[in-house]
Amino acid sequence: MSSIKKQLPIICIIAIGAVVRFYGIANIPPSLNWDEISHGYNAYSILHSGRDEWGEYMPIIFRAYGDYKLPVYIYLTAISEYFFGLTPFAIRLPSIIAGLVTIFYSYRLIKLIFGEKVATLTALLVAIEPWSLFLSRAALEGNLALTFIVSGIYYLFEGLKSPAKLTLSILLLGVSVWTYNSARVFVPMLLISFGVLFYREIVQSVKMDTRLSALTILIGLILFVPMGFQLLETSGSARYENIAIINDGAVAEIEAKRNETSLPSLPSRLIYNRPIYFLKAFSVNYIAHFLPNYLFISGASDYQFNVPDHGLLFIIDVLFFYLGGWLLFKDRKEYRTKLFILAWLLLGPVAGSLTRGAPHTLRNIVSLPIPMLLITLGITQLSQKKYFAIAYLFIISILFGNYIGNYSTSYRTNYSWSWQYGHEQMAALTNKYYDNYDKIVVTKKYGEPHEFLLFYGAKNNYQWYAQPEHYFNDPNLVRFNQSNWWWVDRFDKFYFVNDWEVPHEFGKQFVLESKSSFTCNNSDSKCLLVTSPGNVPEKWTKIESVDFLDGQTAFEFYEI
Repeated sequence: MSSIKKQLPIICIIAIGAVVRFYGIANIPPSLNWDEISHGYNAYSILHSGRDEWGEYMPIIFRAYGDYKLPVYIYLTAISEYFFGLTPFAIRLPSIIAGLVTIFYSYRLIKLIFGEKVATLTALLVAIEPWSLFLSRAALEGNLALTFIVSGIYYLFEGLKSPAKLTLSILLLGVSVWTYNSARVFVPMLLISFGVLFYREIVQSVKMDTRLSALTILIGLILFVPMGFQLLETSGSARYENIAIINDGAVAEIEAKRNETSLPSLPSRLIYNRPIYFLKAFSVNYIAHFLPNYLFISGASDYQFNVPDHGLLFIIDVLFFYLGGWLLFKDRKEYRTKLFILAWLLLGPVAGSLTRGAPHTLRNIVSLPIPMLLITLGITQLSQKKYFAIAYLFIISILFGNYIGNYSTSYRTNYSWSWQYGHEQMAALTNKYYDNYDKIVVTKKYGEPHEFLLFYGAKNNYQWYAQPEHYFNDPNLVRFNQSNWWWVDRFDKFYFVNDWEVPHEFGKQFVLESKSSFTCNNSDSKCLLVTSPGNVPEKWTKIESVDFLDGQTAFEFYEI
């Protein structure tokens, strides 16, 4: 009974975390976005054929749309789909479970370093702060990678006294780099920091059991060395190429500044060049990760990873966060451990700062749970005053309730478009009319419609659905590479077009990006056009429409 009483606070916190993560998970967020759909369909294809959508047998990296997704989340999703089917619940379940495990290991790690009181409040904040809660409710590799990182670091500290736990730590941290790309930058740097700070203890642990230590080294080599080689290949660097600071636009900007300046050629090249541009952009990106606007006021700009105009952390925590950081830096007790925590805080934003669109909510997820820890340290510094803790918990419960209400209602309604809402309804209507048309033309405006048709076709056994092998062996399948991306222009009787490829004159050809073309008129073939509002050739007849949750039209159906 005594043991249960001691564990009761963390049990209650995990229970709270579970309730707010599982509630309405099939419909909040409002639909599966294109990355979740890709996870789900590739997992389904693996489960039923052993191959991904490209026909690759059990790949260690998934080409997908050309963004080359890391494998761990997809394989775990295949297991989830085996039990729960091709459903939003099955696809998001690994992330939900990961979020709960992160709460538990955040508690264990912080308890090991700072004690029970700090660990309990930190775990509560990990459970309910918008940053960790939001990312635990979508099928995100980053959220799963965080679980491996936090648990791996816990066993890293435990491994200073136990070689077996050091082995487990390297295994978990190694798996994280095959889960999410930010971990590939962050984890090696953090391991180096730990090695420098705790070199003597690591050597002593290794000497306790040389055979087990040899196994640890072997696991590390197996997981980390292939990652290094993969990063040198196109598949390993493709994702970064799409989001890198230096791209064609940056090069054009550098050239423009050289042409605009009145400086001579040599000074101009010394000032305006790629290294200087990169260093400036990286510095601006990096600093932005620690500013109040990003953390507490507006959050980041990508609406698939946070509620717009709402901080990643509650506004009441702003003072405690910076106070906690100062206290961590100031306190010299257990200074090596605190230097490691500081390294975690400072290294977390590095991967995200290397990209455009920073600061970014998801790419910076590897920083968790350190912000929650700093907030807790700041609170505990002031909590000796009477009723302070009660007042804080009361205020944060109000803020939390307000956030949940906003997230589950107005955010879901007003930003359903950012989750590609409407594709499920579009697929259902397409199935309804499938037999009536020779060609079905679908807009690419909202992103990769072929994947949604594959997913919902498999989920609902629609008429175009066949086993995964029939898709990647389809003689009508047209895929091509352009701008570091793989595009699908056709499969089965479907044709996929950009909005600007829809001709507005009757009888004109549709010319696709892959240079193939076709016509739709009464004498040639009967066509169904699924397009964005009003983007239609003359003389076509509207028959259906699909709306976003805010009432705005998403798709319109026309026939000829």
